[in-house]
Amino acid sequence: MLTLKLDLSPWIELTDDQFYELCQHHPDYKFERNAKGELLMVPPTGGETGNRNMDLSYQLQGWSRQNPNLGIAFDSSTCFRLPNGATRSPDASWIKRERWEALTPEQRRKFPPLCPDFVVELRSQTDSIRETREKMQEYRENGVCLGWLIDPQTRTVEIYRIDREIEILQSPVTLSGEDVLPGFVLDVGPVMGTN
Repeated sequence: MLTLKLDLSPWIELTDDQFYELCQHHPDYKFERNAKGELLMVPPTGGETGNRNMDLSYQLQGWSRQNPNLGIAFDSSTCFRLPNGATRSPDASWIKRERWEALTPEQRRKFPPLCPDFVVELRSQTDSIRETREKMQEYRENGVCLGWLIDPQTRTVEIYRIDREIEILQSPVTLSGEDVLPGFVLDVGPVMGTN
């Protein structure tokens, strides 16, 4: 299954509030929007990817709970309204606490209007590598400090940083959160499906 793209612009442009309400009225579907305003219906993951994503989120949340003053972790259900107008849901993400606390209660309750400091996309067998790379580049252009594209099919990790070229690692054992997530080390094996 591929992502379904729907361009409603000839008839209607959804406001941020209307998009939020659409998502609330259809909780069984995962929607995103690109910067052009096109509505994207993202297919659900299969069992293997769901389990790998759970391990990824578990590891990130465990680190975040041990460092509560640094920031807040989010799962794959959280949409963020990026500065370019896109509304995206990374597979896992994290925001510095001071940026989170600068949001109003309503902004926190709906789709936070910011790009996370850290994002991860875990490529499933149905994800297009080209579209996933475009999404990672979009995060970087909108201010993400560190991003990982983890691809179990090729056993690679692409690392996106705001100020450097993309780094590609082949079959890494661990990944460092660097200075964005100080002390966070991801055990890549369960996320790649090798453990």
